[in-house]
Amino acid sequence: MQFLLRRLAFYCAAFFVAITLNFFIPRWMPGDPTTRIFASLRGKLRPEQMDAIRKSYGFDGSLWDQYVAYLGKLAQFDFGISTINFPEPTSALLYYSAVWTLLLVGMATAISFVIGIVMGIYAASHRGGFFDSVFTPVNVMLNAFTPAIVALILFYAFSFQLEWFPLGRAHSLSVQPGWDWAFILSVAHHAVLPVLSIVIVTFGSWHLGMRNTMINLLNEDFVVLAKAKGLSASRVQYRYVARNAILPQITSLALSIGFVLGGALITEVVFNYPGLGKFTLTAIQSRDYSFVQAQMLLLTASVLVANLFSDILNVIFDPRLRSHSRV
Repeated sequence: MQFLLRRLAFYCAAFFVAITLNFFIPRWMPGDPTTRIFASLRGKLRPEQMDAIRKSYGFDGSLWDQYVAYLGKLAQFDFGISTINFPEPTSALLYYSAVWTLLLVGMATAISFVIGIVMGIYAASHRGGFFDSVFTPVNVMLNAFTPAIVALILFYAFSFQLEWFPLGRAHSLSVQPGWDWAFILSVAHHAVLPVLSIVIVTFGSWHLGMRNTMINLLNEDFVVLAKAKGLSASRVQYRYVARNAILPQITSLALSIGFVLGGALITEVVFNYPGLGKFTLTAIQSRDYSFVQAQMLLLTASVLVANLFSDILNVIFDPRLRSHSRV
């Protein structure tokens, strides 16, 4: 318990530092959102209107007053106003894009993890066999591919040439969003290629990581002892070797889940998918400080929560950490 409390205190401190840096970095940069709006309107704003817009973005008053106001708004989950869809609140745009990113990247991460772990266990259990000799080198090759190449190949082949899948977007414009089969099937149809492009380049790392970790554990003393006791080969493989080998994979999965809300920039841009990655790129190009700040905070919070969740799972699965936390 003390171990988890120490980790929780560390993550809280790290999040506070992230909040502070998130406030100061945009203010250290030249210009502010008002300059962007002023330029887009070609000087049509009056000075009092400029002051009002600057105040709405929290760039008025002393730096300390801005910081206190910034913390107060964060406590109310008020991320300001977006310049991409002015005057829409940033929280609304963030929520909209986060839902699609969770669906796309979350689904791809879950599928990749399950396929990779199962393949890694089977390859390690049948080391040197047909499956290991064929699929392990193939996964090494696939793992070297970049998401951009795979996404473009899938897009060109199945969307542009064969026309089996739509050219972009998260769902068809002809269906209304809602919990009905027409909308769900449209979303699933549009998500096939983006999800597949992520799965292809990521499941190989889970396969290789699980396989190599299991092979390294086969000569450990606890495995030799289990075999000496006469336990079946399948029980040794799954109960002892696979259970210990999956611990570092859980940590990696937690980090992957934390970065889910970072979006899949290349995939979302190629398939014109309305996720966080695509909107963050647009926000950077438009100097939408409010959205970029909110996205960075969301990503930081998700990574820290995922790391804390990983610590909890490791304490549950690893008795050595439980005994250490009681010391």
